[in-house]
Amino acid sequence: MNDASIGRTRFRVGGMDCASCATKIENAVTRLPGITEVGISVSAGTMTVSHRGPAPTTEISRQVKALGYSVASLGAARTAEPKAKAHEHGPGCSHDHDHKGHDHSGHDHSGHDHPGHDHSGHDHKHDHSGHDHTGHGHGGVAAHDEPADAGHNHFDLDDGPWWKTRKAKMTIACGTALVAAYAIGQLMPQIGHWAFLVALAVGLIPVARRAYAGAITGTPFSIETLMTIAAVGAVFIGATEEAAMVVLLFLIGELLEGVAARRARASIRGLADLVPKTALVEEGGVTREVPADSLALGSVILIRPGDRVAADGTVVEGSSTLDEAPVTGESVPKLKSVGDAVFAGTINTDAVLKVRVTATSADNTIARVIQLVEEAQESKAPTERFIDRFSRYYTPAVLVVGALVAVMPPLVAGGDWQEWIYKGLAILLIGCPCALVISTPAAIAAGLSAGARRGLLLKGGAVLEGMRRVTSVALDKTGTLTEGKPKVTDIVAIGRSEANVLSLAAALETGSSHPLAVAILGRAKADGVPVPPAVAAKAVAGKGVTAKVGGEEVFLASPNAADDLAALSAEHKERIAAFNAEGKTVSVLLVDSKAIGLIAMRDEPRPDAVAALARLKAEGISTVMLTGDNEATARAIGKGLGISVRAGLLPDDKQRIVRELQQQGQVVAKVGDGINDAPALAAADFGIAMGGGTDVALETADAAILHGRVSDIPDMIALSKSVMGNITQNITIALGLKAVFLVTTIIGLTGLWPAILADTGATVLVTANAMRLLAWRGR
Repeated sequence: MNDASIGRTRFRVGGMDCASCATKIENAVTRLPGITEVGISVSAGTMTVSHRGPAPTTEISRQVKALGYSVASLGAARTAEPKAKAHEHGPGCSHDHDHKGHDHSGHDHSGHDHPGHDHSGHDHKHDHSGHDHTGHGHGGVAAHDEPADAGHNHFDLDDGPWWKTRKAKMTIACGTALVAAYAIGQLMPQIGHWAFLVALAVGLIPVARRAYAGAITGTPFSIETLMTIAAVGAVFIGATEEAAMVVLLFLIGELLEGVAARRARASIRGLADLVPKTALVEEGGVTREVPADSLALGSVILIRPGDRVAADGTVVEGSSTLDEAPVTGESVPKLKSVGDAVFAGTINTDAVLKVRVTATSADNTIARVIQLVEEAQESKAPTERFIDRFSRYYTPAVLVVGALVAVMPPLVAGGDWQEWIYKGLAILLIGCPCALVISTPAAIAAGLSAGARRGLLLKGGAVLEGMRRVTSVALDKTGTLTEGKPKVTDIVAIGRSEANVLSLAAALETGSSHPLAVAILGRAKADGVPVPPAVAAKAVAGKGVTAKVGGEEVFLASPNAADDLAALSAEHKERIAAFNAEGKTVSVLLVDSKAIGLIAMRDEPRPDAVAALARLKAEGISTVMLTGDNEATARAIGKGLGISVRAGLLPDDKQRIVRELQQQGQVVAKVGDGINDAPALAAADFGIAMGGGTDVALETADAAILHGRVSDIPDMIALSKSVMGNITQNITIALGLKAVFLVTTIIGLTGLWPAILADTGATVLVTANAMRLLAWRGR
C-alpha cells in the first residue's frame, strides 16, 4: 500500500500529564493493526495517529481508555508537504519578489491598472480560491470533545477546575483514608494495621490496574509497575503505614504534574480566548450579532473602537489604528485602511472599521498558530528521542539493581533480609524515570509556546533544538531585509513646491495598484497634500502615464522619456544618476512638456534590520544578502545595512551559494518570504519564512516569523539556546537528585518516603523549571 493511502487522525487525550503516560499510550496504540506511526504531545494533550485505510477510532479509544485516560477524536490531521516541495509555486503563482518583472529603471507605467488599461503584467494578487482547508485539523480550537464514557476508568479531558479531575478525587480519597487509618490506629491499635492496609488499597488498586493495563499493551516497566512492586513489597516486610504514605505521595506528585501540564496547555491554547465569541455582521444595511465561529467567508463585520477583531479579513471601509500586540507581540499599533489585512484577536483603538472575512474561525491566524504549535510538540527533538531510547533500558536496569540490592548483601555478606529488601524497594522508587523523561519535552513545549506568543513558529522540537547551532544566515532582500514595497525617499522640486509636485503625481496615479504608484499615493496621504482629480488619464507604453490636471497636461515619465520631451539639464541628470547609484528608481514630472520635479523611490530596509544584523554578528554569526535584484540597488541597500551582498542571482545560484556555505562547515539558515527561492530554502539546514500570517508563511519552511521583524531571527536563535540551557538544567536536577538519594538509601540515611520524593519531587521541579520558559519575551 503506498503512502497516498496513509491517513492521519488527531485525538485529544485527557489525563496524560507526563512522558511515561505518553509512552504507555504510544506503545498501546502502535500495537493496533493498521497503525503506522503515533505522535504524542504531552504538553498539548494531543495524539496524531497515522493509519492505513479508515481510522480505527473505536479500537484506539478502547485501548487508550483501558490505560486510564479519556480520548476524543479531533478529526483528520493536516498532511505536511515534504520540505523540498513546500515552497514550490503553484501554476498560477506570479510572484517575483525581487521585482524583476518591473522595469524600475525606467518606471514603465504601461502596466498600471488605470481604468480601461491592461495591467496583467502586474499581478500581485494572492489567489487563495483554490486553497483547500478541508483537510486542516483545527481541532485544537474548534473541535468538540466527546463526552467521557462513565463505564471506563479514565480521566476527564481537562475540562473544569483541577480539583474536579479524577486524579484529584483519587488523591483526596487516598488522603482521607490515610487520615482515618491514623485515627483508627490511635483509638483501636489492634486493628490499625488493617486500617492502613485499606488506606493503601484505596490508592494502590487504581495504580495497579493501570500497571496491568500497561503491561499487556506493551509497557511492562512503567512507573505504576515500580510503584506497585514497591508498595506490595513494603506490606510483606511489615511497612504498611509507610507504603500507604508513599502511595499518597505518589498520587500527590501525579496531581502536581497534572496541574503543571494543564498550565502548559493553557499557555498556548489560551490564545483562542483572544478571539471574541461574537461578531457584528452587516447585511443589507442592518447590523446583527452572531457567533464568531459561524462567520462565513465574504461576510462583512463591523469593528467598533475598543472591540477585538473577530476574524481574519480585509478592511473594506474606514481607517483606524489596531493594537496587534496580543497576536504578534508588536508593541507599536498599526494604521489600517481600505485594502489592509487585519488579524483575529487584534484590538481596534480609534474608529469604526468594516472588514470582509477572509478566513473561517477554524482557519484564522490564531487557530493555525495553535494547531501548528500542537503539531510541533508531537515531533520529538533529538535529545528527547535519545532519552526515550535510554529509558527503555534504564527502567528494567533499575528493577535489576533493586533486586540485587535486596538479595546480594544478605546472601553474600549475611545482611539483614528485611533491611536490604526495604532498601531495594526504595531504589525502585528512586529509579523511576519520570523526571528524566519529561525533562526535554516539557522544556521544548514551553519554548514552542513562548515563541508562538511572540510570533515565532518553529516546526517541532528538532528545529527548536537545532537552531542554536546556526553559524550563517542568508537573507533575501525584498520583503525580508526590506519592507517589500517601494517608498518615496526624495522629492526634488524644480520651480514649484514639493507639495505641488507630489500632489500632481498623486493625481496621475490615483486608481493604480503598481507598487511605485502606491508609494506616491502613500506619501501624499502621509504628507496630507490634496489630490486633485485627473481626466483623460492614459498609460504610454514604456514611458509613463499622462493626464490633464486642473487644465494642465501632466506627464509622469521615466528619465529617458522625459529627456526626449524636455531636455534635462546636466545638473538634473547628475541628480538622477546619484539616485540610481543609491538603488533608487526616479520618475520625472513634466507639466506642459517642462520638468517641474523629480521623485525618487526605493524599497527601504525594515526599521530594525541594522540592529538585528549587528546582533547576529555579535553572536559570531555571519550574514549575507542573496537577491535577484540588480547590483547597484543591492549594493546600496547592503552598504546601509552593513551586510555582504550577492546580487543578480537566479534560484539555482542561491541554492549553490547555500551549498557552498555548508561545504565550508557552516550551519545555514535561509530566510525568505516562504514563496520564492524554493531551492535555497530546501537546501538550507533551516528554512525560515518571513510573513504576515499568510497560508504560505505559516505552512512552509522549518520556521515562520509572523510579523516580519528581522530582529526575530536572532531572537529565534536565542530562544533555542535558552531552551537547551533549560534542558541541561532539567537533566542535572533529575539525575542529581536520584544520585543523592541512591547513596543516602544505600548507607541507610533515607527510606521509602524520601525515595518517592526523589521521583515525584524531581518531576515537579523539572516541570516547574521548564515552565519558566513561558515568560521568555526575547529582546
